[in-house]
Amino acid sequence: MVTRKSFLYSSAIAGAGYLFLYNSGLRERFAEQLQRLKNLSTAAAAKDEEFWSFIRSQYTLSDEIVNLNNGGVSPQPIPVQEAHIKHYKFCNLGPSHYMWHVLDKDREQLRERMAKSAGCSIDEIAINRNTTEGLNSIIFGLDLQRGDEVVLSKYDYPNMMNGWRQREKRDGIKLNWVDFDLPEENEEAIVQKFKQAITPKTKIVHITHMLNWTGQILPARQIADMAHAHGCEVIVDASHTYAHIPHTIAELDCDYYATSLHKWLGAPFGTGFMFIKKDKIKKVWALLSAPEPDGDNIRKFESLGTRSFAAEFAINAALDFQELVGNKRKVERLRYLKNYWCEKVKNIQGVKLYTSLNPQFSGALATFGIEGANPPELVSTLLEKHKLHTTNVMREKVMGVRVTPHIYTSNKELDILVSAIHQLAKKDK
Repeated sequence: MVTRKSFLYSSAIAGAGYLFLYNSGLRERFAEQLQRLKNLSTAAAAKDEEFWSFIRSQYTLSDEIVNLNNGGVSPQPIPVQEAHIKHYKFCNLGPSHYMWHVLDKDREQLRERMAKSAGCSIDEIAINRNTTEGLNSIIFGLDLQRGDEVVLSKYDYPNMMNGWRQREKRDGIKLNWVDFDLPEENEEAIVQKFKQAITPKTKIVHITHMLNWTGQILPARQIADMAHAHGCEVIVDASHTYAHIPHTIAELDCDYYATSLHKWLGAPFGTGFMFIKKDKIKKVWALLSAPEPDGDNIRKFESLGTRSFAAEFAINAALDFQELVGNKRKVERLRYLKNYWCEKVKNIQGVKLYTSLNPQFSGALATFGIEGANPPELVSTLLEKHKLHTTNVMREKVMGVRVTPHIYTSNKELDILVSAIHQLAKKDK
């Protein structure tokens, strides 16, 4: 039986953060830890192992592997998992009623909170399942004509490149490709590469804010300003920078933007959002069966059919957790962890880093290669002999292994990685 009290309890979860409403003990422990850090700089806080051990305790981690592929999908903190489960159980009391007639009433509150976090208007953000869905909605929805040109890079995410290639094949648009020599550490040179690919027929410039292959950060705002000066619209793929590299959509001044929330925010799997500037919504056709596919309401992109309301409304808990950790404190920790292992291996004979250690051009992700070694074999060895879960990269001129720690990762785990790289480099001499 669902009592009025349990109904109100469950319904309230949808409209506010789980951590603050239902876990006062965790809230108090967080307060104690944050009190300890209040007089520390973000750089000093990044090395405060007591605080990060406390953060680590908020994750359910495997004893069988060390997860260094958080760039693929990040795990959710325990409070997010619990919020998701509570919503899931609540929905299952009577799905069609509790999803669409109860939880969905609070969708605008969630949208408002996400818009505030992202730095845009509530009428410019649509909640969906991931970056691919968001960006492909834009890619396929834009009214491009035969002969129109799009600038993108050879290191963009495959799902986006394939979307553009489909439009090239079906609609006769032309793709102009930008290449890089990674790592790139000259901001103006990067902007110039995009500028040189623009012609009078260019309509769109597609920017991947952080390249998933190596963690290279591109100067998105500078590219956007240049592109706008040439009359182009700008799309930003922020899959790896939202809740990772501090920024707002307003600061990037892009026209279109999308991200996944199950990466750096640590929200439930299959959650994300897309952004379109208010005055451009009408010109982008809805990808799926919206009643007004050419209307000016951003919500037309949410006609997805049945979706996981439980996952979506647990985003609140992920936002709570992010806010408590703090954006600046988080990125300092992530860069510290990346630099911790990279500094120890960068001078090993035969080892090549494809990632800059300059904070202007990188965050948590980094990719290394070993001369003469096969990336898939390296990944296999790291897992089988050292229990280190990574992923291989074989893209254009990058041949290596991508390593992505998260804020729960310990120095001890990274020491295992460093030792393994030493052994692998020695073996392949």
